[in-house]
Formats: sequence, structure tokens, C-alpha cells
Amino acid sequence: MRPKSLIEQLQRITLESQGLTKAHPFGKGKRAVAGALEHLGYIQIDTLSVVARAHHHTLWTRVPSYKNEYLNKLVEEREAFEYWFHAAAYLPMKDFRFAQPRMSYFQRGESSYFNKVDDKDIQFVLDRIRIDGPQKARDFKTAKTKAGSWWNWKPAKMALEKLFMQGDLMICRREGMEKIYDLPERVLPATVDTSAPSESEYAEYLVETHLRAYGFTTVKQSTHLRPGRGLRDKVKEILQSKLDDKSVHVVDLDGLPDYYVKSDLLDKPIRKPAPNIRLLSPFDNSIIHRDRIQQLFGFDYKIECYTPKEKRLFGYFCLPILFGEKLIGRVDCKAHRKTGEFEIIHLHIEDELIDLEEIVGPLVDSMRHFMAFNDCHTIRITRISPKQFTSLFQSALKNEGLMK
Repeated sequence: MRPKSLIEQLQRITLESQGLTKAHPFGKGKRAVAGALEHLGYIQIDTLSVVARAHHHTLWTRVPSYKNEYLNKLVEEREAFEYWFHAAAYLPMKDFRFAQPRMSYFQRGESSYFNKVDDKDIQFVLDRIRIDGPQKARDFKTAKTKAGSWWNWKPAKMALEKLFMQGDLMICRREGMEKIYDLPERVLPATVDTSAPSESEYAEYLVETHLRAYGFTTVKQSTHLRPGRGLRDKVKEILQSKLDDKSVHVVDLDGLPDYYVKSDLLDKPIRKPAPNIRLLSPFDNSIIHRDRIQQLFGFDYKIECYTPKEKRLFGYFCLPILFGEKLIGRVDCKAHRKTGEFEIIHLHIEDELIDLEEIVGPLVDSMRHFMAFNDCHTIRITRISPKQFTSLFQSALKNEGLMK
């Protein structure tokens, strides 16, 4: 394979592995959500609600029949749980034991974040939940500790989070975005494996998760936001063993790290994706490794909501635009749910070689479905780049009755 065709193959491998090349890659309904979560390994949680929250958006992109309540139902049915992957996430319950290394890190007190949490606060919160059942943080606002004494709920919030991070509490469900905490013995299925993995087992879990979800991995990708030379060395050992048994092949391209690709995918004929458009969440699994997206797709992406306004290049909450197998731009947008208006603050089409007439239909179709998912029915446009796309896109929206 020539380098260009090899990169195209890697692009198609990762898009197919991520469930971004078919209309219903995991099926429909709640079972499809469970399948997507198990295949991807995690779904990142984010509280920002400029448009649909990241965990719902990411799943809707792959499960068009998705409903927001599906995730909560999977948690209540003990098929999924909340903890940490590289960030706050929903994970398959079968992978619970691989959350143990991070829990142990907090149990050992190696994080300074919770240093000021008082042991008395910890015990009070645990006793309250053990006796009174599942609790939200705000349930402690009026907690009476003794006659004439009322609980300060801020220490309770910190105690809840510490207990959660060290595995002494779990989130049994949510009401909206409010977490409801309970004891692990009342949440975990009796059949779940709670044994702590060895470092080798943990490294193998990370490698297998990334190979399944992306079709290939690198040492850096497999250890993303997980420090420690020991883990990195174990990941290298696992990858070498897979090279030895020929289950993966290493791809060496100038200027790029070694890509360890599943052997059965490297030479597999993968059709070019249909020319549809998907608006991706900034926290979508497919783009969360920013350096990989830059290396393979030539797309330089950074979420700018944490960047001072005067330093933003594109906007507060830009969604990457995937057209077939190309990332062609981004759109800064906001859903005004009370009025039903979807605001396009700035639509950037950045691929100079793209045929603007070719993308207008798929883009309008994608916008229509995304608006409905966000409980909106009309569009307001502030700015479009390039300017020559403005009239073309607006006319198409008006023809579809999406814009006045």
C-alpha cells in the first residue's frame, strides 16, 4: 500500500470501528445503546448544555433512535456504571474491575484534591446513606447532626465525591444531571468481578479497548492521561506480544508514531463512507485524541469553551463536521430550547477543495435531525465562512421550511 492509500485505509478503519459509516451500526433502541457502550468502551460525560450534552450527543450520533433516558435505565438495570476512563464517563458494568486502579489511587490518599476532607464528614455521609438510602448532594442541605446543629452541605459534597472516587460510593442513577449516591453493595450485581487487575491485565484491557473501538492504537493513545512509566512499559509489552502472534501489524509512516493495526482490518476492503454529514460532539470518542485526528485527517481541533473569549479562533462550542470520511469544518452553535430556535453562530467550512453544492443537501439534512434532537424547529444564522456559501445554504434551509 502506498502511503496515501494507507492513510485512507486507516481513516476508513477508524471511522468504521467507531460506528460512523453506517446508519444503524449497533441496531436500534436501548439494546443498541448498550452495544455501543460496550464496543466503544466508554462514553464521556460533560455537563455543558449549549447543545445536547456530550454523552447523549455521542450516542445519538451512532443510534439515531436514541432517547436520553436510555443511559439512566442501563445504570438502573446494572448494565452500566459511572466512573472515570480518562475523564468522567459511563462504562460497561462488565469492565468494573478495571476502575479499581484509579479507585486504589484515591484510597491510598495519593491525590491532594481531597486532602481537606474531614474524616468526620466522611463518616457522617456514609452513615446517612447506609441508614436513609440513596442521597443527592442537596439532600444534605438540611441534614440535622444533633439538636440545634445543622449540617454545612459543602463539606458533604466533597465527602461524596471523595467516597465516589475511592469506590466507597457509586452513582445508582441521576435525576437530570443530579447524581444520586448509594453503597456499592446495593448497586453492583452479585456476578460482577471486583478483583483488582494486575498491571499487565490493566494494560491489556486498555490495548484491547482501543483496538476494538478504533481498529488500531498507539502507545500514547492507549495510555492517554494515565501517567506512569510502568503502565507504559506494560502496554508496549502487550503490543509486542500481539505483533509476535500476528494479531496486529505495525504501520510506520514518516513523521507519525507507530500505529498498531488489527491485522484482519489492514487489508480488508472497506468501502468509502456515503457522503453524509455528521455533526460530532467535541467529546466524541472519534475525535478525543486530538493528535491522532491531526495526523490522520489533517484536522486541527481544540474545544475553545475553556479559552478566553478574545483568544478563540472559531467559537465557544464548535462541533466538528464529518462529511463521509473527511473532517471539513466546524460549527459554533447553540440550542435555545425555550424558543425552539437553533442558532448557528458561525459555520466554518474549511476544506477549500470541497464542492459547496455537494455538501449543502447533506448539511441541511444533518441540521434538520440535529435540531429535532435538541428540541428546536427553526434556524437563525449569524455568520458563515466562506461567505459565498451563505446564500446557497440559507436558500436550502428556507426550501425545507427550517428558516424564515
